[in-house]
Amino acid sequence: MSMTTIGILGIVILLILLFSRMPVAFVMAMLGCAGFSYVVNPSAGIAMLGQDIYETFSSYGLTVIPLFVLMGQIAFQAGISRRLYDSAYILVGHKPGGLAMATVGACAAFSAVSGSTNATAATMAVVTLPEMKRYNYDMGLATGTVAAAGSLGILIPPSVIFIVYGILTQESIGKLFMAGIIPGCILTVLFLLTIYIRVKMNPSIAPAGEAFTWREKAISFLGVAEALILFSLVMGGMFFGFFTPTEAAAVGAFLTLVIAVVRRQINWKGLVKALGDTTRISCMVMMIATGAIVFGKFMAITRIPYSLAEWIAGLPLPATAIMGMIILVYLLGGCFMDALAMVMLTVPIFFPVVERLGFDPIWFGVTIVLVTEMGVITPPVGINVYVVKGVATDVPLETIFKGVLPMLIPLVLCCLMLLFFPKIATFLPSLMG
Repeated sequence: MSMTTIGILGIVILLILLFSRMPVAFVMAMLGCAGFSYVVNPSAGIAMLGQDIYETFSSYGLTVIPLFVLMGQIAFQAGISRRLYDSAYILVGHKPGGLAMATVGACAAFSAVSGSTNATAATMAVVTLPEMKRYNYDMGLATGTVAAAGSLGILIPPSVIFIVYGILTQESIGKLFMAGIIPGCILTVLFLLTIYIRVKMNPSIAPAGEAFTWREKAISFLGVAEALILFSLVMGGMFFGFFTPTEAAAVGAFLTLVIAVVRRQINWKGLVKALGDTTRISCMVMMIATGAIVFGKFMAITRIPYSLAEWIAGLPLPATAIMGMIILVYLLGGCFMDALAMVMLTVPIFFPVVERLGFDPIWFGVTIVLVTEMGVITPPVGINVYVVKGVATDVPLETIFKGVLPMLIPLVLCCLMLLFFPKIATFLPSLMG
């Protein structure tokens, strides 16, 4: 068999095993090792697997992942998510659809200290769904809002997806974080507008909540102050060059712990829980990274990525049309795979194509994160939908999927804006040194 045939066969087997619901990290590592062993020799394949596992788990660059995850876990255990929602509720809860809008605002704010779409969706589902149920909100709107707004966790920095993309492509993680801020704000506003329009069209799905005085609204800003301080210090430190991403993550995790201790919002049990969840999530990400690296080396030796890049670049199509095809692959693939796994698997294949076509790699990173956001809420996988379902056990799965469909419109609009106006993603990174 030719190298190309071996590589294509490896991809086909990978997809079959993934559809069988096998763990993506072990599937990529197993196939990568087996394929490399077949092409070179078994000793080289085993040696490569051991070396890649060691190098991934001992990588200084990857220490940014557990630190940012720890920051989010401490924030959750300290009740920061609850205070963010309470503040948003006081500000807009009295308006029609106000509780759903408050949920979007709280998700956006919590994303600034979380970095994970699953964590954001799960945290906000626990906090917000009981309130919306109490005010007789349509549960399709309620659960759909949480699932969709939770996806902001991988766009608004710090984002685990941006970290992994930066490591895979050797791009600046700090610049990727900056690139996600403006698109994240735009998407948040589009989510709010979508809810407003839906409620205006059918007011019965979202009754208004209680009203609050201006004094209570002013005091409510204290609930978001700590999140704003954390976000400003972490992002500002990276923007002005005071911190590397790893140092920024360490500062963020430490300050979150200080805030939790000073406010007496975390006990020993909560800290142990935060550390345990951080270890579990970090190991999962590291294992997926290891599997992707091993499989990527198998792909490299078969020259599939480079052959694909040459073939696509040679197509008699405009560069934007080719980019549209790549985005379509991410959109379809995101419907079946976890966002992190999708990025890990495809970036080594498509990044040479993107470079060959002359697209900005920072812009491409934001684009694929935005597209994979659609994947986390679309059937049949839609991981955020299943996360929300795990909290709202009494709500049928089809109700959540129906509720989340209108929230795809702002995601598509934001993606189109990014395609036609790439400066939305590249403006802030261009100001950095």
